[in-house]
Amino acid sequence: MQILGLFLSKKLSSSDSSVLVGGHDQITYSWDSVNVYSNPGASAGTGIFRRKKQHSREKHILKDVKGICRPGELLAIMGASGAGKTTLLNVLTHRNNDKLRVTGDLYVNGRRVVPDALTSRSAYVQQDDLFIGMLTVREQLIFQAMLRMDRHLSYDQRMTRVDEVISELGLAKCSDTKIGVPGRIKGISGGEMKRLAFACEVLTNPPLMFCDEPTSGLDSFMAQNVVAVMKNMAERGKTIISTIHQPSSEVYAMFDRVLLMAEGRMAFLGESFPLRIGLPCPPNYNPADFFISTLAVQPGKEESCKKAITMICDEFENSEEGVNIDRAVKENSKEMEQDVYDSLGDVEVRKSPYKASWWTQFRNVLWRSWLEVIREPMLIKVRFLQVMSMMSLLSGHGGALLIQDDLLGSTAPDPEASPTIIAPLPPPHQHDWLTSSGWVECECGRGVNTFCAQLPVFLREHFNGMYRTDVYFLSKMLAELPFHITYPFAFVAIAYHMVGFTNDYVNFFICAGIVVLVANCAISFGYMISCMAKNLSVALAISAPFIIPLMLFGGFFLNSGSTPVYLTWLKYLSWFSYGNEALLVNQWKGVETISCNKNQTCFPNGEAVLSFLHYENGSIIYNVLYLVILILSYRALAFIALLSKTYRKK
Repeated sequence: MQILGLFLSKKLSSSDSSVLVGGHDQITYSWDSVNVYSNPGASAGTGIFRRKKQHSREKHILKDVKGICRPGELLAIMGASGAGKTTLLNVLTHRNNDKLRVTGDLYVNGRRVVPDALTSRSAYVQQDDLFIGMLTVREQLIFQAMLRMDRHLSYDQRMTRVDEVISELGLAKCSDTKIGVPGRIKGISGGEMKRLAFACEVLTNPPLMFCDEPTSGLDSFMAQNVVAVMKNMAERGKTIISTIHQPSSEVYAMFDRVLLMAEGRMAFLGESFPLRIGLPCPPNYNPADFFISTLAVQPGKEESCKKAITMICDEFENSEEGVNIDRAVKENSKEMEQDVYDSLGDVEVRKSPYKASWWTQFRNVLWRSWLEVIREPMLIKVRFLQVMSMMSLLSGHGGALLIQDDLLGSTAPDPEASPTIIAPLPPPHQHDWLTSSGWVECECGRGVNTFCAQLPVFLREHFNGMYRTDVYFLSKMLAELPFHITYPFAFVAIAYHMVGFTNDYVNFFICAGIVVLVANCAISFGYMISCMAKNLSVALAISAPFIIPLMLFGGFFLNSGSTPVYLTWLKYLSWFSYGNEALLVNQWKGVETISCNKNQTCFPNGEAVLSFLHYENGSIIYNVLYLVILILSYRALAFIALLSKTYRKK
């Protein structure tokens, strides 16, 4: 296995030397006296159910941790569960610390570092691989290159760098393969996906890299492959710090130095831990397993284990290695005091956190969103079936939902006898309602899924400084807009004449436009719910209870003139109300006579129908205007909700 590891390392190191980190760009990263405390005033629950925890005490999570990692080093942070390795990595990367109280100092080349500066000079390979599954490996890297590489680089230079990274990380065979969606779309393997995560981060050739358990979920061969990639990058002058959970002996041997954590303290930082404390690793035993078991708190032996851990940590702190580390950290921090301004370029804070211009961001995010939409395998089929099923409901005869043709001459309803529920009207009125409401559940569900499904990807990429929130929001909407216009229009084009609407092309296009607006109102409402909800399950659960009242007071189930005064405000928020009124006015305005069968009574003309429904003063223009206002309002609220999520996460 060691020979295999060397083979992988040599194979991966054969790529172009242009990715070497120059001496001026190399980073020495150190941390001194890092202490982390849990926030005793942290709240439990969310939203209106948020409450302060009672009788909570401040917990000391990390205790005076210090260390240093130099260029060319691959440092592993190891420890048992709860030892504090993930918390330490979060502190070093300035991430997920909003509910913690952190003290201590972080230094880059001797200068105290701030979050924005660290983000601009480092890369963070997170444990969970989040990608858009419809893209190929090469398309994903092109997208990353266009948004993360420096503005002055040309398109050809970016594509050259993409090719270099593909070759460097062994992704050539799968470069044109879709990334895939687990359980839905077959894509690349887990090892290839992890290498793709590294490829996305090394495109900009960052001098400092953080990795959060990069071998998690991989078999031993794939884990060794991934660590070989990390080792190769470190040999090129990068400073790499990684947490890792119980690596194999071959993987453990690839790390230059190991930082062992136990009960929030640093138990060791160096190469020969067992020899210094008189606990040599037994023969044929995985050193990583031995270290972790030695520093773990075993059930039933808590007191003795904690005493042993305290002894080990104290012994290391007072050892020669511990003193040398403390001296190295202090010397690195003193460099800042000697030369503050000359080192400013190493950690320069950009005025803008984004490397790409607004237009470049918009163009590339729109390109990716469009690929995602048109490659969705179920989109065309499902939406086509929706069109056909709704058309069948509207045009079918004998269906329970539709009124038969002989009701054209049905008895006119008595408003006094039926003050609330609308009595039978000529069939086009029933079709007006189904036409305006038939798309609501489908389109609203589609809108709900738009942002919830990709929220983790958006948040990660946004906080990596790739694109703005408004760019993402506009791109997602514009990528889906052609389908949100085409499908409702196609539905009306098929069903319009089949259900007996007015045989006039002007009325047809007005009807189609109204249905498109109603559908987009439902989509906009779905966007709003999607951006406000925490996840997709919550969004789907709360969308229906919100839609039903809007539907009930939309003018079909309840006559608008008999709605209780204290509930009339609901119709002003309902696209059903505006759509229903506009379609009815379009259908009945100007109809001078309505044919009746012999010995039957019916409405004499279209004005009588509109008068009964309290739409005698209805205007298509005003209702269309209100629909547009609703669309813009719902989308504005959706954007504000999405923007608030980015601020809450900071």
